[in-house]
Amino acid sequence: MSRLIVVSNRVAKTDGANKGSEGGLAVGVMAAMEKDGGVWFGWSGKVDNKASEAKHEVRGNIEYVTINLRQSEYNQYYKGYANSVLWPLFHQRPELMQYSDTDLSGYLQANKKFADELLKVIQPGDTVWIHDYHLIPLGKMLREAGLKNPIGFFLHTPFPSLDLLRTVPGYQKILKALLHYDLVGFQTEADHMGFCMGVAQGLGGEILKNDRLRFEDRHCTARVYPISVETSALPKAAAAGENTEEFKRLYNSLNDRQLIIGVDRLDYSKGLVQRFQAYDKLLGHYKEFVREVVYLQISPTSRGDVQAYGDLAKRIDREAGHIIGTYADFDWMPLRYLNRGFRRRTILAMYRLAHVGLVTPLKDGMNLVAKEYVAAQNPDDPGVLVLSEMAGAADELDAAVVVNPYDVSGITGGIAKALKMPLDERIDRWRKMMDVLEQQDIYAWQRHFLEDLASVTGPSIATAVNH
Repeated sequence: MSRLIVVSNRVAKTDGANKGSEGGLAVGVMAAMEKDGGVWFGWSGKVDNKASEAKHEVRGNIEYVTINLRQSEYNQYYKGYANSVLWPLFHQRPELMQYSDTDLSGYLQANKKFADELLKVIQPGDTVWIHDYHLIPLGKMLREAGLKNPIGFFLHTPFPSLDLLRTVPGYQKILKALLHYDLVGFQTEADHMGFCMGVAQGLGGEILKNDRLRFEDRHCTARVYPISVETSALPKAAAAGENTEEFKRLYNSLNDRQLIIGVDRLDYSKGLVQRFQAYDKLLGHYKEFVREVVYLQISPTSRGDVQAYGDLAKRIDREAGHIIGTYADFDWMPLRYLNRGFRRRTILAMYRLAHVGLVTPLKDGMNLVAKEYVAAQNPDDPGVLVLSEMAGAADELDAAVVVNPYDVSGITGGIAKALKMPLDERIDRWRKMMDVLEQQDIYAWQRHFLEDLASVTGPSIATAVNH
């Protein structure tokens, strides 16, 4: 029987209904795999210099297969090339790249380690679905080892334009590696176009009919598959979250003030500095909101051992301190800034309580917080999503209050508009966005990708996509 084998850098062995600090990849893959099962392969999150075998563990209908990384592999593959080169490059911050040949070598060696261990797991007829920028070379390595199985790849981050891509040494190898997949999925049309132009102009390849690309003897199909959420399950999870101690304490502390909420990893791509500055300007320019609103920002620390993230944390601390020092009173704290995660059902309940959901990344592949915020709302009294036009979600959720994340005054105006918005307009905007999320949920995302993978590779994986 054909199995679905999902491969990602990290494996999240958590209950998707109860946790809240995972990124979009973990939430999306977990939701998709819980329904149909399969094998989830990746890094355990542990750094161990001792030789160790892959660990196999079964939970429900998912088999988890995890490997450890050595310290040098972690430094060069994860901390180095993946997160000090590819992440800033893909998020339009090439000035933050710290490229080294050593890190690139470590990135390739770690991918080879993944390939060697993965080949021990794959059986004839299995479908392999590889995820994200950490593992771009993995498909090529599997092919070079003789693997004939269908292999798909999905990129959860943005994909850069050719001009940006050219800033990294050896950028052509990134494009050539992606061409070894049968199907490559992107979040948005802009990301898809960046890849196509890279192949056509950066490599001198061809764009063919039916989303096909060719360079020398390599062919692949590339299409857009916007990732989504478990739309129908989120209202129930949000209601359950209202029974948690954390939610009750938040609710009681507000004293009927309007809540603005932001939930993001502490990452320079999320636009937190501009967001804090916009809130500062809101309190300074709109006196009617002073003492009447509370902004809760939840930002678990992300990659704290990468210098750019440590610098960001210090900057955010200064911005938060300025707001609190300027506006706080004995009985009112205008900003609550928390560097830790919460259970997912608690976060969803907080979304449901919030009058404004603030999602203003400088650049994001999709941003599932935006979609979760909408799905968690009370249909009779929904909050308002203030959304960056630089988030992939803005392509679908155009009924949000859409803002330019670099325009601090524009964000301020967007927040004010959301806080003042009448109920009938709030309901109308929410309904339009929910229509999108109900039609295109996480299961539709999984189904569409795997059905397309089956169609471009033949009937061998049909059983992997039948429900």
